[in-house]
Amino acid sequence: MGMLKRMKDMRDMVEAAPGMVAQAQQLGAQAQQMAAAQQAAYQAQAGQALGAQPGGFAEGADFDPIAGVSIEQFASVSKGVAAFGYDPTKLPEIAASKGISAADWQTAHQGWNERIKRNRAVAQRFNQLYRAI
Repeated sequence: MGMLKRMKDMRDMVEAAPGMVAQAQQLGAQAQQMAAAQQAAYQAQAGQALGAQPGGFAEGADFDPIAGVSIEQFASVSKGVAAFGYDPTKLPEIAASKGISAADWQTAHQGWNERIKRNRAVAQRFNQLYRAI
């Protein structure tokens, strides 16, 4: 008799599975929506705390080009080294292919790295640009 009871319980569980899967998918979708909303709220707060313009990024001296190299150009050259197995010796070559002299690249490379370490807003902007490339 115990075996029949276990078979009935097994059948009931199999019949309930599609509903449980659907419910789990709904809960997962709700969790993703909540996470996205929290992330947007966090970014808005961070932008306000860092003095960013609505829909934009913080501005100031730390976002000015270094040796004529903008943060966008710095991110582009930095991302370009991936094609060379992240060999740092290729950075001046990549910079040159984008019209940046070796001397300007060296100055910009040091300067942007210092700003990224010192200013969280600069680091966030660099990360966003790097990921977008």
